[in-house]
Amino acid sequence: MPIAIPAMPTQQVVDTAAGATDVLGRQLAEIVANDLRGSGLFTPVAPAQLRPVAFPEVNAPQFDYWGGTGAQALVQGFVRANGDGTLTVGCYLYDVFSKVELARQGFVVSPGDWRRAGHKCADTVYARLTGEGPYFDSRVVYVAETGPKAKRIKRLAIMDQDGANHRFLTNGQSIVLTPRFAPNQQSIVYMSYLGRIPSIYVYDIGSGRQRLVVQNVATTFAPRFSPDGRSILFSMAQAGNTDLYRVSVTGGTPQRLTTSPGIDTGGSYSPDGRRIVFESDRSGGQQLYVMAADGSDQQRISFGGGRYATPVWSPRGDQIAFTRLSGNFRIGIMSPSGGDEKLLTDSWQDEGPSWSPNGRVITFYRAGRGSQGKADLWSVDLTGVNERRIPTPLDGSDPAWGPLRP
Repeated sequence: MPIAIPAMPTQQVVDTAAGATDVLGRQLAEIVANDLRGSGLFTPVAPAQLRPVAFPEVNAPQFDYWGGTGAQALVQGFVRANGDGTLTVGCYLYDVFSKVELARQGFVVSPGDWRRAGHKCADTVYARLTGEGPYFDSRVVYVAETGPKAKRIKRLAIMDQDGANHRFLTNGQSIVLTPRFAPNQQSIVYMSYLGRIPSIYVYDIGSGRQRLVVQNVATTFAPRFSPDGRSILFSMAQAGNTDLYRVSVTGGTPQRLTTSPGIDTGGSYSPDGRRIVFESDRSGGQQLYVMAADGSDQQRISFGGGRYATPVWSPRGDQIAFTRLSGNFRIGIMSPSGGDEKLLTDSWQDEGPSWSPNGRVITFYRAGRGSQGKADLWSVDLTGVNERRIPTPLDGSDPAWGPLRP
């Protein structure tokens, strides 16, 4: 859909901790345009075709002019500095042909969160015009990598879904893998080689403190929070066998969920917490299985060519994303019963899918060939057509998309 997103005017130019309000108006419009363009469903009108909008026009658009640009929808807004140091950002969506207002929202944000107002505006537009849930105002945690492939330095890093507000959480003195957000987004569970033994830790984002989850065991890995945030699903290797376990988020004695010979790992809960999808080599090769949350009623669901790994349940509950290994590594989706399998990517090595909050987009990482091949974060939508690279300052792997921010 062609859509016009002119710079957001300000009634009075004021210098704020985030910058002057007129500059913020231009930057906010760019964020909205980039979010909507990145979804693959919108084509923002070129900036050269957008004239400045006066403040009184924000809620009284000149529809004839905007119709002449070819836009079918129009997003206008404003930026205002408040006396308490916060910012108010208005967001209005109009149907250019019908000449009617479709949505309006106002957001009050601190200067440090000004970009979030742009993402929230884009979410308002996206949800109203597509009927899908929003996803732009969200974050991604991942593993930032540097150094030669045989001796990588791996650090936890967190950023907005568009790559902005990037920061490192750990210093790289120990290898970290498979970070996953808690449902409340206040902590991250991950595997670390701290102490030279693969173990599961929880990192508190606010304080920077980390704690060991399961004490006095040999090897624990592949953790993920339950949907209610009260427990952690993980794998533990003991006596040559790897099974899925569940433990309270506060620690304690783990409950064993699988008992088959071989390796059971990569567990992911359904959104209602009633079922778990996981991978197992009990049939001789990696395949996907679904079971009840207590470990009962285990059933294989993958029967295509090759091996299947890293399953993750969609937040909508209707799909399971996975990595399929057959010659190359590809990201795919299937129904929870194993039907309607569809491969979305076709590169050398795509793996580690993670769902956007609305269940329409999947982030993953793509590794290049050879010892010099880079690892980058990418996303793809359910059509498999709209792929885009997510910018990161270093190589990246193991992305996990967090829930929509409150």
